[in-house]
Amino acid sequence: MSLKYAVGDLTIQRVIEQETSFVPALEMLPGLTPEVLAENRDWMRQAKALDDQDVLMLCFQSYVVKTPHHTILIDSCIGNDKPRPNRPKWNMKTDDTYLRALSAAGVSVDDIDFVMCTHLHVDHVGWNTRLENGRWVPTFPKARYLFAKQEYDHWFAENAKTEIPPFVDSVLPVVEAKRHELISNDHQIGDHVRIVPTPGHTPGHVAIAMGRGRDEAVFSGDLMHSPLQTLYPELSIKFDVDPTRAATTRRSFLERYCDTDTLCCTAHFPSPSVGKIKRKGSAFVCESV
Repeated sequence: MSLKYAVGDLTIQRVIEQETSFVPALEMLPGLTPEVLAENRDWMRQAKALDDQDVLMLCFQSYVVKTPHHTILIDSCIGNDKPRPNRPKWNMKTDDTYLRALSAAGVSVDDIDFVMCTHLHVDHVGWNTRLENGRWVPTFPKARYLFAKQEYDHWFAENAKTEIPPFVDSVLPVVEAKRHELISNDHQIGDHVRIVPTPGHTPGHVAIAMGRGRDEAVFSGDLMHSPLQTLYPELSIKFDVDPTRAATTRRSFLERYCDTDTLCCTAHFPSPSVGKIKRKGSAFVCESV
């Protein structure tokens, strides 16, 4: 299983926290029919995208990207010591899997220059902070944390109505520490990092494109969770804020990167999680490289 990729003048490393069964396919994808699931069951099981009980298998990971100028962490996974009662595998966990994986990638928490979150859901912000003497503090003390302004504003307003634990323990402490920056959709870091607006899963969800002068790699976040969604881009998951918009955004994204040399780095596809988008009939596949 490959954890490291080199493309252009970028190096990309996967930092895996968990790879596990998540939610039954027919529940996760409300538009999925038993017939379509049956047609795709064999290859999905072979790809370890579906378990023997028809539960989707997902990877939960960060990407560490080194450009000639910066070291960037994309999405910060689940985190430790976080109360997540609805997700037993995440709830108050204390393992060292993530930090060991980071270390194995040759990176320390002090090496990260930027943390970029594709969106602010629980499994993309968890290691933004760690518990120190009973307080949440930024895990990456020298990093600037970049949050899409539209995304931050949405969850700030939602949290004002009803407390959202991951926002409280994994986003607001970064803001209080003055390590954050709210960015617009035209934000760039040097000549290597660009924002690709991809709304639907959440209102301010973004993909992140990297490469000098061209998109050598793109990090798709939760634009898609399962390789089944490349074959059926109209299938949106139950957690999408706007499923119709998510489906439109997904097809547009797949069209944009189809049959190009851009490396598509997905958040949740089973390992190897990284591939190139190819056309397959009227749909697409993400072919491993």
